[in-house]
Amino acid sequence: MKFTTLCAGLGLGFAMAAATGLAAAQGFPGAKPIRLIVGYPPGGGIDFAARTVQVPLQEALKQQLVVDYKPGASGMIAATELTRQPADGYTLLLANTGPFAIAPYLQSKPPYDPIKQFTYIGQISQGSYIAVTRPDHPARDLKEFVAWAKGQPGKVNFASGGNGTSTHLNGELMNQVTGLDMTHVPYKGSAPAVQDLIGGQTQILIDAGSVLLPQVKGGKLKALAVTGPQRDPQLPDVPTVKELGLAGMESVGFQGLVGPAGMPKEVVDRLSGELARALAQPAIRAKFAAAGAEVHSLGPVEFAAFVKADNEKWSKLIRERKLQLD
Repeated sequence: MKFTTLCAGLGLGFAMAAATGLAAAQGFPGAKPIRLIVGYPPGGGIDFAARTVQVPLQEALKQQLVVDYKPGASGMIAATELTRQPADGYTLLLANTGPFAIAPYLQSKPPYDPIKQFTYIGQISQGSYIAVTRPDHPARDLKEFVAWAKGQPGKVNFASGGNGTSTHLNGELMNQVTGLDMTHVPYKGSAPAVQDLIGGQTQILIDAGSVLLPQVKGGKLKALAVTGPQRDPQLPDVPTVKELGLAGMESVGFQGLVGPAGMPKEVVDRLSGELARALAQPAIRAKFAAAGAEVHSLGPVEFAAFVKADNEKWSKLIRERKLQLD
C-alpha cells in the first residue's frame, strides 16, 4: 500500500471516529433513560447527593435518570458493576471516597483500578466529617475524648458504616494520629452505626454531615470536632481537628459522577457541563450546605486529579496500618 493511500485511509478513519463521537453527543441521551447506580442503601449521604442532582439533570437532559441501588462491599459491588457496562453514557455511578479511594486497597486482589477503569465526569461536593459521641459523654471536644480513651485501654470502640468505608478509615486515621488502639465495629451502613452509638454500644463515629447533622441538631449526638480545613457553618462552635492539635486527622469526603472507561469525550463534556450548571443553582447549593456538604464542582480532568491524590493518601494509611479485609 502506498504511503499516501495509507495516510488518506487513516485520515478518513479519524474523521469517521470524530463524526461518530459527535453524532453520539448530539443524539445523547435520545429516547433511552439513564441509569444512575448508587452503591449504598437509600437514606444515606450518597443517596442524598444522587437525589439532589437527579431532578436538575433530568430537566437539562430531557431524559429520565433512574436511580438503581446496588449496595454492598463498601460500594465496590456498584463500582464493579459499572466497569462491566457499555461506555455510552447511559450507565453512570454516584462515586464517593470509600469505593474510589479506600476499599480496593484493602483487598489482596483489588476488583478494579479506581484510576484506570472509570471515566471521571465531574465532582459534585466535598465535605468535612464530624466526630460525634453520646451527649452524656464527659468529653467536650475530640482532644478531651482522646485523653479519656487513653484512660480506658481496650474498652473503647469506634463505629463505622462498614469495612472499607471512609468512616472505617477515619477511625483508623484517628488511631494512628493519637496513638489509640480503639476497636473497629463495622455496621451495614451509617444508619445502624448511628443507632448503636446513640444506644451506647460504641463510643465514637466519624461520618459525613449529611448523616450526622440531624442527630447533632436534634440533641441525640454531640459533635466533638470536624475534620475539614475550616469550621462547618452548620456547627460554628465545633472546632476543627487542626485547632485541637490533631492536624494529621484532616480529611474530606468527595462525591461525583463517573462512567465506565472509554466514554466519548463529547458525551462526557455534555454530562459534565450540565452537572456544573445544576450545581451552580442557588437552591442546589443550599441543599448541600444544609446537609453539611459544600458544593465543589470540578471538571473531568480536575476531578480525576483530585481522586488520584486521595488514592495516594488513603492507600498510604492502609499500608502503614497493615489493613486488609481478605
